Amino acid sequence: MRLTDLLHPHLDGVTTVVDATDGGLNLEPYLHLPDGVALHHGERTVGEGELVLLSYGPDPELHGTEADCLAVLQRMRPGGRGLIVFGHRGPELPYHRILEALVAHHCQVLRAAPLDYVHLHAGAVFARTDELLPPYDWFGRPVPSEGFATALRIADEYVLADLVSRSLRARMLDLEHTLEEAEGARGPAHQDGLAERLAAAVREKEQLAATLRGARERIGVLEARVAMLEGSTSLRVGRALVSAARSPRRGAARLPRELYGLWRGRARTRPAPPHTAPEAAREAAPDGRLHLAHRAFASTPRDRLVIAGVLTDSTAAGFAADAVVNRVLPHDGRLIVQRTDPDALVVQLSACTGDGPWSLTGTGLAPDLDRKLAELLTEARASGRSCVLWRDGPASAAPGLARLAWDAVLDTDTGVRLASLDPAADGRQRLREVFRTDSTRVRLSELARRIGAPDPLDERRICVLAAPRDRADIARLVAQVLGQMHRPAEVVVPDPTGLDELTAAGVTVRTGEPLAPWVADWTDPAEDRPGTLLLDLMCAQEYSGADAVGSTLAADDYTFVPELHPLLVRRSLLTSGVPPELWARQGHRLFAWCGKEPS
Repeated sequence: MRLTDLLHPHLDGVTTVVDATDGGLNLEPYLHLPDGVALHHGERTVGEGELVLLSYGPDPELHGTEADCLAVLQRMRPGGRGLIVFGHRGPELPYHRILEALVAHHCQVLRAAPLDYVHLHAGAVFARTDELLPPYDWFGRPVPSEGFATALRIADEYVLADLVSRSLRARMLDLEHTLEEAEGARGPAHQDGLAERLAAAVREKEQLAATLRGARERIGVLEARVAMLEGSTSLRVGRALVSAARSPRRGAARLPRELYGLWRGRARTRPAPPHTAPEAAREAAPDGRLHLAHRAFASTPRDRLVIAGVLTDSTAAGFAADAVVNRVLPHDGRLIVQRTDPDALVVQLSACTGDGPWSLTGTGLAPDLDRKLAELLTEARASGRSCVLWRDGPASAAPGLARLAWDAVLDTDTGVRLASLDPAADGRQRLREVFRTDSTRVRLSELARRIGAPDPLDERRICVLAAPRDRADIARLVAQVLGQMHRPAEVVVPDPTGLDELTAAGVTVRTGEPLAPWVADWTDPAEDRPGTLLLDLMCAQEYSGADAVGSTLAADDYTFVPELHPLLVRRSLLTSGVPPELWARQGHRLFAWCGKEPS
C-alpha cells in the first residue's frame, strides 16, 4: 500500500497536516495532499482539524527516536489525528514500546497497514479521543459503533491476532535460523568450488594455447611446402606437358618455347639467401600485407541458467525456453557435467519413474542405474555444482532417491508454459495467474535462487519512459507505476525531481537510456493506464515470444500482425533506430493485444 492510500481516507475534516518527523526522512513527496489541506513543519499542538505525521524505526538518523514520538503524543488534543510510519518490518515491529503511551494519552489506533517502500514498511492512523471510536474493516471502511459490542470485538480480535502472530513469528525465527545454518555450511563449499572452477579454466586455457601454437607451426610448415611445390620446375614442366596434351595442335607448337623459357628463368627463381628471406616474402605478398590466423578465448559472466538434468522430454523442452538444458544419459552423464560446467545437476522424479533411459532409478529395481546416478552426483559435487531433486511426484514412487545427498529439494511441479494455454478458452485471468505463480519461468526462478544462479525472472523487467511536466503529471505517474500488478523495474525521465516515492518503493528512477530488457512508452501523461496493463502485455509477450506487443486499428487480439502501435518493445529493437513500420519487414515478430477479454 502507498502512504497516500492510507492517509487520504482519514483527511475528512482535516485542514492542516503537521510534519513532526525528525531525522533525514522527508514525507512530503509521498503525501499528494488534496487542495485545501496545508502542510506545516515543526512542533505545535495538534487538535481538531489537524493531523500530525510521526516516524519510528531502527535508524534514528532517518526515522527519529522513540522519545520524539512520545513528545508528539503529549501534544495531542481531543479531535486531533496522527499517522505514524514504521521503519521496522511487520514481524519485527516493536509496537509494545509505544502502545502504553498511546493508551495513556487516549489515542486510539483506527487502522494499520503495510507500506510498500524500501525504508518504510508499515503505517498506522490514530486519533485522540475521549470515547471509543468505531474501528475500520479490511477494506478501510468504518465499522458501525455498537458500544460494548465494539469493545468486545476489539478485545477478541486482539487475543486471536496475537495467537496467530506468535506462531508466525516463531515459524519465521526457525526458518531464519535454518537459513543461516544452510548459508554457513554452503559458504566454504561454494568458495572451494569457485577456486576449483578457476583452476580448471586456467588449465583449459593453457591447453588451448598449446594446441593453437602447435596448429600455427604446422600451418607454417604446410605453407612453406606448398610454396616450394608451386615454385618447383618439375610442377611447371608438368603443367606445360598437360596443357600440350589437352590441345595437341596448338600446345605442341608452344611447348618448345615454354620449356626454353623455363630453362632460361630457372636462375631467377632460385631461393634467396637466408638474410634476404623476409624481404623476399614481403615482396611476394600480392597486397603488401602479412596476415595472421588466430583464435580468441573470452570468458564472460553467465546471463542464463545452465542445467544438466535427468529430465523428461516435456520438461526439457519447457526449460529450454529460459535456460540452457543439457540432458544427461547413464553412459555420458559424467562427461556432460565435466564439459558443460552447469549451475546445477537437476534430477526430476518423473524422469526416474516414467519411460526413458533413467526409468526405474530409485525404485530398487535397477541397481546399476542407482549406482550411475550416485556417481553422477559425486562428480557434480566434486566440481562445486549443486545437486537438486525436483520431486514433482510422490516420494514413495522412487524411495531410493531420498537416500541420496541433495543440496536442495523442490516439492512442486515444473510449471506451465504460457504458450501451451489457449487465451480464448482459459481467459485473461488464467493467463495472469499462470504468469505470476505457476509458469515454468517462475519455477526456474525458485531453482535459481536456491543455487545462486542467474534469475530467469530478470527477463521480465520493464523500463517505463515518461516525461511528466508538472506536479499533477508527477502524481499521476507515481500512482500509475505503483498501481501496476507487474511493477516496472525502472522509470526513465528527463528530470527525476519529485519522484522520491518511486525510489522509496524500490523502482529505479534515472535519466539516460533504458537498461531493462523491455520498454514501455508512457510519455503521454494523460493516457489512462489500468493496473493490469504491464501484466497483460508481458503475458502476451511470454505467450507469443514476440519482439513487440501493441494495438492495431482493427483491434486485433492475440494474433501476429504486420504492423502495430507499440506498447511494449524489446530494448534492443527500440534502441536499434529502425522505425516501427519496418520492424516486420526485417523479421521481427509483432503481436497484437487489444486489452479486452478474449471471447
